[in-house]
Amino acid sequence: MVENAALVEHVEWPGSTEPPVPTRWARFGLDTLPVNRRRWLIAVVVIALLITLIGLLLVVGAWRDDKWIESRPGVQTAEVLSTAFDRTVVRFNTPDGAVHIPIDGVLYPQGLSAGQLVRVEYDSLHPDALVRVAGRTYTLTFLPVGMILAITWAIAAGLIWWLRRPTPTGPTPATR
Repeated sequence: MVENAALVEHVEWPGSTEPPVPTRWARFGLDTLPVNRRRWLIAVVVIALLITLIGLLLVVGAWRDDKWIESRPGVQTAEVLSTAFDRTVVRFNTPDGAVHIPIDGVLYPQGLSAGQLVRVEYDSLHPDALVRVAGRTYTLTFLPVGMILAITWAIAAGLIWWLRRPTPTGPTPATR
C-alpha cells in the first residue's frame, strides 16, 4: 500500500499544508492531462516507435541480404519476366546450366521492365533465394524508409502537440 502512494494523485483538502505528491506522469509533464488524452498520447508515441522499429529492421534486413550475396557471389545476365508492385521476376542461368527463377523476385528492381536484360548478383549457394540487380545495395532503402519515418514523426509530432494542448478552464459554449 505504501509503495503505491506515489502513484496516487494527491487530493487537496481544505486547510491542508502538505505539498502535492507527484504522480508517475509528472516526470513527462503529463500529470495535468486528462486520462483519455494521456492514453491517446501514449498510443501515438507507441505506434510511431513501432513504425520506426519496423523501418530500421527493414534496412538491417536489406544489409544482411547484401552481406550474404557478397559472401558467395555469383554474377549472371538475367531476363526480366514480369514487373509488378510487389515483386519483379527474373530468369537466369547459373554456370552449372540450371535455370533459376527466384520466387521472391529480385532485390532493388527500380526502373526494370519486362523483356529487359540486366546483370544480377546472387548467392551462389542459394541462387533461388537471394538475387539483386548488380551494383545496387541496401543504401537504396534509406530514402523510402527515411521518408516513411519523417512522415510518421511529423504526424506524431502534430498529434502530440494537439493532445498536450491546455484544456479550457472556463465553461464551454454548450454549458453556458
